[in-house]
Amino acid sequence: MKPSYPWPATLALSYLSTLLPLADFTRALNPIIQKIYTADPAPLVHGDRMYIFTGHDEDNSTTYDMHDWHAFSSADMANWRHHGAVMTLDTFTWADANAWAGQVVERNGLFYYYVPVRNAATQGMAIGVAVSEGSVTGPYVDAIGGPLVENGQIDPTVFVDDDGQAYMYWGNPDLWYVALSDDMMSYSGNITQVELTAESFGPRYDNPDRATAFEEAPWLYKRDDLYYMVYAGICCPEDVRYSTGPTATGPWTYRGVIMPYEGGRFTNHPGIVDFMGRSYFVYHNGALPGGGGFTRSVAVESFVYNADGSIPAIAMTAEGPAQVESLDPYVRQQAETIASSEGIETEECSACGDGRLNIWSINNGDYIKVKGMAFGDEPGPTSFTASVATDLDGGRIELRLDSETGPVVGTCTVPHTGGWQVWTAVSCPVSGATGTRDLVFRFTGEGSLDLFNFDWWQFAR
Repeated sequence: MKPSYPWPATLALSYLSTLLPLADFTRALNPIIQKIYTADPAPLVHGDRMYIFTGHDEDNSTTYDMHDWHAFSSADMANWRHHGAVMTLDTFTWADANAWAGQVVERNGLFYYYVPVRNAATQGMAIGVAVSEGSVTGPYVDAIGGPLVENGQIDPTVFVDDDGQAYMYWGNPDLWYVALSDDMMSYSGNITQVELTAESFGPRYDNPDRATAFEEAPWLYKRDDLYYMVYAGICCPEDVRYSTGPTATGPWTYRGVIMPYEGGRFTNHPGIVDFMGRSYFVYHNGALPGGGGFTRSVAVESFVYNADGSIPAIAMTAEGPAQVESLDPYVRQQAETIASSEGIETEECSACGDGRLNIWSINNGDYIKVKGMAFGDEPGPTSFTASVATDLDGGRIELRLDSETGPVVGTCTVPHTGGWQVWTAVSCPVSGATGTRDLVFRFTGEGSLDLFNFDWWQFAR
C-alpha cells in the first residue's frame, strides 16, 4: 500500500501524528503492518513464532471489500514478516464474495482455517473451512467443498478443549456454537444459539431492541480453569468486552470492557494469546494514513492479568509491546521482516519457488527499519550480503544505525542483474556496528523508476 489519502492529506497526517510519535528502540510500532490495510486479526502461536492471520481491506475501500487473507509472524514482537496472501476467495469454488474474519487452529499436525464467505448459490453468509498439511502458512485448500454451517452469520472462533473436544462459536448479531467432530471438518450434535442477556454479556444502552452488548467477533480461550469469551460489543462504534464461564459452553457471566472505542474506526475484532511468557491483546484500528472503518490496521498490546484472572482495561498505544528478544543479524533474514518502512511494497518472489515474498517498488529515499539487532561486542560484523534483482541500473543499500538519518556503517552497490527476478548476492564491508541497535536499510539511486528488488540479507563477522 503506497499510502493514499481518502481524507485530506493534512488531516490524515495530523491524525497519524497523534498515534505514532512515541516509538523507541526497544518497542514495536503500532499498527504493526503499514504496507497494506489489515483487519480482524487472529493470533496463533506455533513453534517459536507468533502468527497473526488477518483479513485484507483493499485500498480506498468504501465498504468491506475483501478478497483474501494474509499472514504475518514475529519471533520478537517488534519485527514482523509478511507471508503474503495465504488464502483467497478462489479457494472456495462455492463462494463469491466477502473474505471476512477467520481463525486458524492447529490439530494433529494440520492447520484448519475457518472463515465466513458468501455462498454463491444462496447469497447468504456461511462458514467454510480450509486445511493445510504441515505448514501454518499454507497452501490452504477447501476441506469439504461447501459450507460447514450456514445461517447468515459470521466471525467463527474455534477452540480445542483439554479433553480434545473442539467447539466453534460464531455470530453477528446472535451467538451460536457447535461441537466439532474429531476431523475438525464436521460437527456432531445440535447447533445451539446462546441466550444473550445483560447478565451474561453486558447491558445494552444504544438499542432498546437488544438486551445485551454482544455484537460480533467472539474469541474463545481458556486460562487456568476459567473460560473466556471476548467479543466486540455495542455498535457502531464498537468496543471490546468479555465474559467468563466454568465450561466452554458457559454459563457466561459478564466481566466488563477491555478496550473502549477509540482509534478512528467503527468496528473492532479481538484476539488474546500468550507468547514467550507474556499475554497479548490483538485488535484493529484505523490509524494508518487513509485509515478508517473500511481501511483498518492491526495492532498489538501486551498486558498482565489481574490476580483474580480478570483482564484489565487496555488502551491503544503507538509504541506497541516491548521487543522480547533481539534479532540475530548473523542468520539469513527475509527482507520482508520489518518493524516500519517507507515507500516499499511486497510481492511474490516468482523465481524463489517456495511461495515467499520479496521487496519491490523500491525508490530513491525509501527505507526499511528493523529493531533490536544484536551485533555484539567490537568489532561487530565485518560484511553484509543481500540478495537483489533488477532490470534497470540498480542503486545502493545504505546500512544506517537507529534511523534513516543515522550513521552509515556500510553501503552495498546493486548492479543490473538481468531481470526483476534474476537474483544475485551482493556484499560490502561493514564497520562500526556493535551492541544492540536498530538498523535501517535506506535505498538510494538515480531516476524516478523502481531501483531494484530485495529478497534476503545477512551479516557476517
